Amino acid sequence: MLLVVPEPQLPRATEEAALHRVVRRRKRKSEQRKERVDVRYGTDEKTDILAKARSLNITGAHYVGAVVMAHIHGDLTLPGQRTQLDDYIDELNALRRQVAAIGWNVNQIAKKLNSDGCPHPGDTALLAQAERTLASAGASVRHIADATNRTATKKAA
Repeated sequence: MLLVVPEPQLPRATEEAALHRVVRRRKRKSEQRKERVDVRYGTDEKTDILAKARSLNITGAHYVGAVVMAHIHGDLTLPGQRTQLDDYIDELNALRRQVAAIGWNVNQIAKKLNSDGCPHPGDTALLAQAERTLASAGASVRHIADATNRTATKKAA
């Protein structure tokens, strides 16, 4: 089953505006903030951070602080970071493999029953049940694959 993942979307203006609003909503303290966290950036990284901050009309420190706090509060994931959706996709893939294995086993049973050449009483009923089970397993695999694709599409969005 081919997993279809759409191209990543460009950030929308509303998302940038939301970041700007979050940054502005920071409550004032009765005294000036004194704690610092020092970070080192490469020249290109610093240029990118400052350009993005300028486009939002805020300082670089304010932008970095807002992004870090959004990540801490679960509103932002880092590239390559595993999320609950990743775990869900993995579970769906494992379930799909298990159901597919059931279908494969049923198919092997049907093959064995059909290859004997000398039908036994009850083979017809057993083959009919095997066919129904195989159809059900196939439908389950398709539903699981669809759920996986929908979840992966949500993650990509």
